[in-house]
Amino acid sequence: MNNCVRIFDTTLRDGEQSPGATMTTAEKLEVARALARLGVDVIEAGFPAASPDDLEAVRRISLEVGKAENGARVPIICGLARTVESDIDKAWEGVRESSHPRIHTFIATSDIHMQYKLKMTRSQVEEKVASMVAYAHNLCSDVEFSPEDAGRSDPEFLYRVLDIAIRAGATTLNIPDTVGYTLPDEFGALISGIIKNTPGIEKCTISVHCHNDLGLATANTLAGIRSGARQAEVTINGIGERAGNTALEEVVMALQTRHQVLDLNTNIDATQLARVSKLVSNYTGISVQPNKAIVGANAFAHEAGIHQDGMLKNNQTYEIMRPEMVGVSQTSLVLGKHSGRHALNERMTALGYALDDDAINKLFDRFKLLADKKKTITDADLEALVSDELYQPKVIFTLDGLQVACGTMGLPTATVRLIGPDGKASVHAAIGTGPVDAAFKAVDAIVNASSTLVEFVIHAITEGIDAQGEVTVRIANSDQPSRMNPQNENEPLRTFGGYGADTDIVVASAKAYLSAINKMLVANGAYGSVEIPAVQTIK
Repeated sequence: MNNCVRIFDTTLRDGEQSPGATMTTAEKLEVARALARLGVDVIEAGFPAASPDDLEAVRRISLEVGKAENGARVPIICGLARTVESDIDKAWEGVRESSHPRIHTFIATSDIHMQYKLKMTRSQVEEKVASMVAYAHNLCSDVEFSPEDAGRSDPEFLYRVLDIAIRAGATTLNIPDTVGYTLPDEFGALISGIIKNTPGIEKCTISVHCHNDLGLATANTLAGIRSGARQAEVTINGIGERAGNTALEEVVMALQTRHQVLDLNTNIDATQLARVSKLVSNYTGISVQPNKAIVGANAFAHEAGIHQDGMLKNNQTYEIMRPEMVGVSQTSLVLGKHSGRHALNERMTALGYALDDDAINKLFDRFKLLADKKKTITDADLEALVSDELYQPKVIFTLDGLQVACGTMGLPTATVRLIGPDGKASVHAAIGTGPVDAAFKAVDAIVNASSTLVEFVIHAITEGIDAQGEVTVRIANSDQPSRMNPQNENEPLRTFGGYGADTDIVVASAKAYLSAINKMLVANGAYGSVEIPAVQTIK
C-alpha cells in the first residue's frame, strides 16, 4: 500500500441527489472545473442513465474537464451505472471521450436489499456481478464495483462477490456504508477482513463510501483508510442523500493535520477548500451551517474570553490549523471607489481567481457600485460579488428593478420589473406580509409559475451596518412536471435552490428567489429543453 489517498468526489452525483441540490449542466461544468483545480483525483460526474440531461452533463465534463492537454494532469471522469447493460452503455457514452474514463457499477449485497428491493437470490446477484462487471471491463479498462449496503452485508458473501468482481475485471472495489449504519471499529474491521479474505485483492484499490446518518461518516472513512483503503469517496460540504456523505474537506484536513500519526497524503490543494465550498453552496442553495467543520462561518471564530486570551498569546492554543490553510482569508482590502481595474485584478489573482477581461470588467462595475456604498471592501465582499455576478448562469428572467414600501404604517408593497426571455420588461406591484413576501409575490405574478418557499436563509457577509447580505432560498414546484417521475403521485416534489447577494437584503432576497425560479423553469422545460449555458468566466 502506498501512502497517498485518492480523493473520489461524488458531489455531482450523490451530492446532487440531496433534496434541492439539482444543478444545471452548465453549473455542473463549473463545479467540475473547480474540483479539477482543487486537485480531486476522480470526479463522479453523474448517473448518465438517469436522464438525457445527466448524460449530456457527464459528456461535457469529460470533454471540457477530463481531456488532457499538453500533458497536464486531469482527473479521472467516472459515470455511475447499475449492473444493467443499458446503464453501462450510457455510462460509457458519457465518459469515453475523457483521457481517463471510468465506469462505476453497483448492485446491493445485503439480505434486506436483495430480498425486498432486488428480489434476487445470492446466486443471482453473483451471476449479475460476473456478467456485468465483465461487460463494463470490455468497454473500459478502469472499472469500479460497489456492493451496495456493504455495511449490512454478510462478510462471507461479500468476500465471494468481491472475488467474482476482481476476476471479471474490476480495478477498484468500493465498500459503501450506504445507510450510515456501522460504527468506526466495525467499518475498520470490515475493510481489514476484506483485505485478508478476498483473493486477488492486491490487484485492486479499495475505496470507502460512507453516509452520515449517525454522524459517523468521516470517522468511518478514516477508520477504513487506516485499515488499508486508499480511495475516499466524498462530497463538498458533505451534501448527499438523507444526512449526507463524508465531507471532502474533513477527510483532507484530518489527513493533513494529523499527518504525523497517519502518515498519509492527498493531491488536494487545501487552500481552495473554502472557495469550492462556497461555490457548491451557492449553486445548490444548501447553506453551510455556521459550526460546520473546516468551512463553516464559525470554524475559525472565537468569542469566549478564555479562548480569545489564548489566541492573543498564541493562536495554536485553540486553532489546530490556520484559516489560510483552507483558503479563509482574513485580509481587509484598502480598496475603494478610486481603485482601478489593475488593483482589483491583482487582488482577485491573489485570492485564486483567474478572470478573463470580460469577467474582470463585469466584476469591476459591481465593485464600483459597492464601493460607493461601503467604505472598506473586504475579501469576503469580493468573493460574494464573484459568486453573485460571475457564477450565476444565464437565466430566463432577470431582475431589472425593485422598489418597496414598508414599515409600521400602511401595507408592505413591492414593485418589481423583470426582463423576460423575449427581452421585454414586465412590471408588477404586490402586497405582502413584509417587503420580501411582497417582492416574491410580484415575481410570481410576472413569471406565472407555481412554487412554494421551503427555506429562506439570510446572513451578513462581514461585520458592520454597511455589510452585504447573502440570501439562499429553496423552493418546491407545485406543478407535476417537476417530479422525478411524473407518473408517481406519491413521489416528493423536487426543490430548487437560489443565491443572491447585495447590500440591500430585499434585493438580495429577490435575486435568490428569481435564481431558484429560473432553475425550476429550466427543469420543467417551460422554455425548451436546450440547456441555457452559464457565463463561463472562471478559468
